[in-house]
Amino acid sequence: MKIIFTEDVRGKGRRGEIKELPDGYANFLIKQNKAKQANAQAMSQLKGQKRAEARKEAEELEEAKKFKELLESGERVVEMKAKAGTDGRLFGSITSKQISQELEKQYGMKIDKRKMELREPIRTMGYVNVPVKLHNKVTAKIRVHISEK
Repeated sequence: MKIIFTEDVRGKGRRGEIKELPDGYANFLIKQNKAKQANAQAMSQLKGQKRAEARKEAEELEEAKKFKELLESGERVVEMKAKAGTDGRLFGSITSKQISQELEKQYGMKIDKRKMELREPIRTMGYVNVPVKLHNKVTAKIRVHISEK
């Protein structure tokens, strides 16, 4: 029997795949609402869903590109103040959470701290570029300036 998977089934198929399975197993999956029979109506519905998902993905990519342009324009520099010693090293460190909070406070732009790819906290004064993963295909850089209090 030919079926369309409505959700991922481990070892058999992923959501949206069309496969030929033995009748008994196919009926079991249909009763579990993990698959449906692949008739003409179901096939056209699947195509429509795939088109809608592709359109949504394209919109998200476009939004991420616009957001990247805003972040990387020269006027967006996150200014932060921290206590520092005489050699320019900070007492403590600046984390991605603090950068995210300052970005929202200064510019009203909200970025999840988990999207910031800061390998380790910042421990020195000066300018630092912090990479941010906005989308699978789009990575931006936030410019952060750390000065002494």
